[in-house]
Amino acid sequence: MVKGAGALALGTLMSPHVVRASSGKIKIGYIGCLSGLRAEFSVADLWTINQMKALVAKGLDVGGKTYEVEFVIRDNQSDVNRSASVASELVLRERCNLVLVADGDGALAIGELADTRRVPVISTMMPWEGLYAARGSTPEKGFPYTFHFFPSSASILQNYVGMWNAAGTNGRVGTIYLDHAVGRALMDPAHGLPAQMKQAGMTEVAAGAFQLGTTDFSNQIARFKDGNCDVLAGYMFQQHFVTFWNQVRQAGLTPKVCTFAAAFAFSSTMEALGKSGDGMTTDVFWTPSYPYKSSLTGIGARDLANQWQNESGKQWLQPLGYIHALWEVGFAALKQSTDPRDANAVRTSIANLDIETMAGRVNFKTTTKKSIADMPMAAGQWRFDAAAKFPFDLDIVYNALAPEIPVTAHLRRLQNA
Repeated sequence: MVKGAGALALGTLMSPHVVRASSGKIKIGYIGCLSGLRAEFSVADLWTINQMKALVAKGLDVGGKTYEVEFVIRDNQSDVNRSASVASELVLRERCNLVLVADGDGALAIGELADTRRVPVISTMMPWEGLYAARGSTPEKGFPYTFHFFPSSASILQNYVGMWNAAGTNGRVGTIYLDHAVGRALMDPAHGLPAQMKQAGMTEVAAGAFQLGTTDFSNQIARFKDGNCDVLAGYMFQQHFVTFWNQVRQAGLTPKVCTFAAAFAFSSTMEALGKSGDGMTTDVFWTPSYPYKSSLTGIGARDLANQWQNESGKQWLQPLGYIHALWEVGFAALKQSTDPRDANAVRTSIANLDIETMAGRVNFKTTTKKSIADMPMAAGQWRFDAAAKFPFDLDIVYNALAPEIPVTAHLRRLQNA
């Protein structure tokens, strides 16, 4: 197992005291949603990539040989068709030795092509059940050349139910989801939120899925109001939720808890809501309070967040830790391969990785879910502080599934619904 901050420390990427001729070039492709609907998930991508370029500016040392590293960055524009186009570019035209993907649609688009063409891929930023479901695989089968690390939909939902129980609600939950791969996975009757709620003895008032361009949620809200829902939950992006919440307030619906994936990942959604964002709850895949360190630089989560805030002037955001970890896993795979330009060697290296990263332990080696590394997750609540530099911050309020992540505040009910 690769353990601790020293496992792939800066000095091991390139030995500065030894001058060697280049042994050739390694080409690393990267797909992110740098623009479009999901662009907020990639706000820190280019900043992180620039850090990675600096780490390997003198080359990547693999088995005593030094390789030049070329970065081939592509924006999928948060679009399914564009995702397929850039996937084809990186696999067929650029002939990348490894492709890193920081987006669910990007992972789905490149998967079959990469497996067919034998191009190693490591992806993140999507619950892994959606990957299996969309690509027709199972934990027993996995994938030939594509690998993924992120928390499961099940852990997201277990965190939700745990929070709701702690809040002392009436157990009636109004649900609504964007019609999207992640939304469909979360609303799956057998494995999604409905199953978790049923197991916990809760009652679902289901409004089903809505289309991307929806701006009128009055019918769904009326159903929630008639259903006496103490909890509202689901999957939306920021622009949907701000509209939805304004209509909730206009309708006089006052839930005690409001928990949404995607939209609530970011402080910008809370800022768009104003003071009514105080107390919103969500799944938490990374914050500065997470107890993990980088295998590349040795810095902790708080240090990484501070670096970002000092250099960008912007508040930390959850994907920051995962984008850093994606490069940790990518570099580890190349360094531990017998030949970083041989697809089979890199694929074998990924399959045998077990590494501590900024996002937690990424373990492909002994996973019970082939091609998947299941990651730790907690649940959190946004708190408003008008005097703070950044008025909203995300506290950890529930950690039963990942007790190593410290709870930083007690859950409270909404006060401004």
